[in-house]
Amino acid sequence: MSLLNVGARALLANQVALQTAGHNIANVNTTGYSRQTVVLQTVQGQFTGGGYIGQGVDVQTILRNQNELLTRQAAQAGSVQASDSVRAERLRQLQEIFSGGTEGLGASINDMMNALSDVVNSPTDITARNVVLTRMDETAARMRSSAERLNEIQYTVTEQLQSSITAVNSLATQIAAVNEQIARAKGNGQSPNDLLDQRDQLIRDLNQYVQVTQIPADDGTVGLFVAGSQPLVLGNAATELSIGDASAFPGSGQLKLFFNRPGVPPSELDENMLGGGSVSGLLRFNNTDLAEGRNLLGRLAMGIGMNMNAQQQLGLTLDGQVGKPLFSLPASMPGSTNGAGVGNVTFTDATQFAASDYEIRFTTGTAGQVVRLSDGQATAFTSAANLATLEIDGLQFNLTTAGVPGERMLFKPFSTAAANIESLVYSPRDLAAANPINAAMGTANGGTLQLGSLKATGEPNPPGLVLPPNANPALVPPALGGVQLTFNAGPPTTYDVLNRASPATTLLTAQPYVPGAPISINGWEITLRGSPNTGDTVVIGNALDPQYGDAYTRNAGNATALLGLRDVKMFDESTLSDGYASAIAQVGTRTQSALFSAKLSDTLASNLERDRTAVSGVNLDEEAARLIQYQQAYQASAKMIQIAQNIFDSLIQGLGR
Repeated sequence: MSLLNVGARALLANQVALQTAGHNIANVNTTGYSRQTVVLQTVQGQFTGGGYIGQGVDVQTILRNQNELLTRQAAQAGSVQASDSVRAERLRQLQEIFSGGTEGLGASINDMMNALSDVVNSPTDITARNVVLTRMDETAARMRSSAERLNEIQYTVTEQLQSSITAVNSLATQIAAVNEQIARAKGNGQSPNDLLDQRDQLIRDLNQYVQVTQIPADDGTVGLFVAGSQPLVLGNAATELSIGDASAFPGSGQLKLFFNRPGVPPSELDENMLGGGSVSGLLRFNNTDLAEGRNLLGRLAMGIGMNMNAQQQLGLTLDGQVGKPLFSLPASMPGSTNGAGVGNVTFTDATQFAASDYEIRFTTGTAGQVVRLSDGQATAFTSAANLATLEIDGLQFNLTTAGVPGERMLFKPFSTAAANIESLVYSPRDLAAANPINAAMGTANGGTLQLGSLKATGEPNPPGLVLPPNANPALVPPALGGVQLTFNAGPPTTYDVLNRASPATTLLTAQPYVPGAPISINGWEITLRGSPNTGDTVVIGNALDPQYGDAYTRNAGNATALLGLRDVKMFDESTLSDGYASAIAQVGTRTQSALFSAKLSDTLASNLERDRTAVSGVNLDEEAARLIQYQQAYQASAKMIQIAQNIFDSLIQGLGR
């Protein structure tokens, strides 16, 4: 009987081995499956006087070929890769908005500025004026279109985040259910290999959305934690996550991940603690990359619009009216608060703008600091009144109600500028191309004075532009009008400034004259070249003075000043005409960095997954060889049983005689 028992055990053991090999082959393409191997053990031998006689073989267990360290490393690397990949993909979409070429916003801005040169050459040409206004309208339209595309990207990011969180909550629930099944199966002392594979694959899938930390329990379950310490799955219980507005600044566009423990208000998770996963990448893109893109576009709109509006309002239209603003722009932007603070931000100097959001953080009393969020630079203030006197990056922060210590206020000065910009001037006659002042050299001048340039600047402001007085021939003696510069050859060469209105008054005396250096008076600026003789004069007059008639209509001084804005440095030391190129460079640099990170993390994730599958994956050649091995062993076991049967038959027949 012992021989028969040995053969039967061997037959059953090899049958299990064949079944396991078949199971491996059947699951060769099953995601997450770990190759299984039959572990055989010798049955304890039977003691006899002649020694121990073998009793055959039994199946000890079905071993799951898996390396816990590699499995976890591959899951973590895949999580980082998912985060980097989704951020790089979104940044590519952002880069498409900040594109070059003839269809880009930069080409539209350059076309608008270049069109002014035709007005400079022919200020009364209605067609040239129409072209300028058309180009302005196109520029505003492209800015609005770019802002709309940014809004579309933000909408799709929000929708993707919501769907990702739905998937996370579903996976967490499934993992909790498998945890319960594993805990029950563990009671029999054997490892439920297929359930463990299923749970590991669910955890890998979960890591694609949000990175988790695994902590095994004694009952075979695994606890999963997000953001370092929040228990997403404990045993057979799962906690839901959600996406919503930042609790500190609702409606600001900032999104956060919330942990929703039952019976407790949702707690906001620190974005920097999330690690990998597509949710982390999308949150970083929305709160950082997209915010910067919106600020770059908004700063561009505000910088160009403010400078062109200011210069337009210093000129005269064909009808002799002071120019009206060319673009609609916000005068101020309110701040969001997490407390009692109320205030807004106004725009003072477009050449100093930084593409950033700002926070006011109150520290003691009504004192605090203004923090530029793009780089963390802080400016301290002692009170709301003190804050109102500070100009920070061309902005002025005004508090009507100060916050208490610990409160914060968020300001997004450029968030809606591009989305709402519109061209306001439609009639070509309303383009203020004319200079509001003119200049004439004295007829008796004997020196070499020449006019270099003459323009209205409006600076300092206040008082802004103060035009020279008009002539009044009705007075006795008649008022000549204008402001006169009278020179003294020196040395040193100086000039006096005379207001020629009746009675004539001296405004300045013995001012040093430097050829080519601007002379600024009452919000206008004149540049002279050459050397004067004593007594030489220059008269600066009001262009609308009746004595000059309609000469202002043939003047393009303000159009020249508008055209000159393209060379004004205003965007991080880039000129107006290069401002868009600077924005392209910033977005491009960020995109290339993200693409490099995505490529690197993809390589690491692929290598670790390859190492994991080298241990856990099914090799069909190996399984085919094992099938032959187990088949031969099975056939030999069957032969052993057959031989045992023949022996017993012979024995019984012999006993029967």
